Amino acid sequence: MSEQAIKFRTVVLAGERPGGNALSHAFNIPASVMVPVAGKLALAHVIQAIADSREAHGGIICGPAADIVETTPELKSLLQTSGHQWLEQATGPAASAISALEKLNHYPALLTAGDHALLTGEIIDDFCGQALTHTPTRHSGYDLVVGFVPFKLVNAAWADSKRTVLKFADGGFCGSNLFAVLSPEGLKALAFWRQAEADRKQPWRIARRFGFVALLRYLFRRLTLEDAMRSLSAAAGCRIGYVEVKFARAAVDVDSVEDQRLAERILSSKTQRS
Repeated sequence: MSEQAIKFRTVVLAGERPGGNALSHAFNIPASVMVPVAGKLALAHVIQAIADSREAHGGIICGPAADIVETTPELKSLLQTSGHQWLEQATGPAASAISALEKLNHYPALLTAGDHALLTGEIIDDFCGQALTHTPTRHSGYDLVVGFVPFKLVNAAWADSKRTVLKFADGGFCGSNLFAVLSPEGLKALAFWRQAEADRKQPWRIARRFGFVALLRYLFRRLTLEDAMRSLSAAAGCRIGYVEVKFARAAVDVDSVEDQRLAERILSSKTQRS
């Protein structure tokens, strides 16, 4: 792929919290992006999806920590052949994203997670293609676009799967771990995310940042997703939009034992397009 054909570069967040988590402990691995899914590391599936896409190519993989990489030959080999530059993880996901995007210094950029094992080139192309229609101009557009999956699609595909659902006046939505950073101003949204991470043990501070009126409207199901993006834009100081991702599997990242089993089931099924 020529440089002229490249529209998006990618940032893959592959960091691990100190001490690991329940998933890495369950599989006795040092980093959760190494969890096996259908015979491959979760991170390998993400790298393959990017390689299969037309809209994205190369970039940065942020994490896992250097000591994990150096002591895990399979992971080290994967990173060396990934077509991405490895970068040491920062103190949290938002800080890692900012560090990687600043080093990448390329817009538009696709931001995703290293445990997004069900990601495909088709999903990436669909999301990036939609996000590009919001490319900022001097007078309009967005600095960052978030992908949301309508919950009705996920529920229709796997009714027994437990998903986090954001319930708005216009329906329920699941996250997709797909973000299009379309301009440097989009880093303000990530800085806002980083501060929200710092306040996670003091929910009232997070509520204050979003605005109590918007929070009350959300609690009473009077807030649409579009309204939420406007409130978030005002709080973060940049223009944030969203697109609907029409693939149920985009709502599944492998961050629990249950989701690893679901991903295995999906990838082993004859019909994988969902």
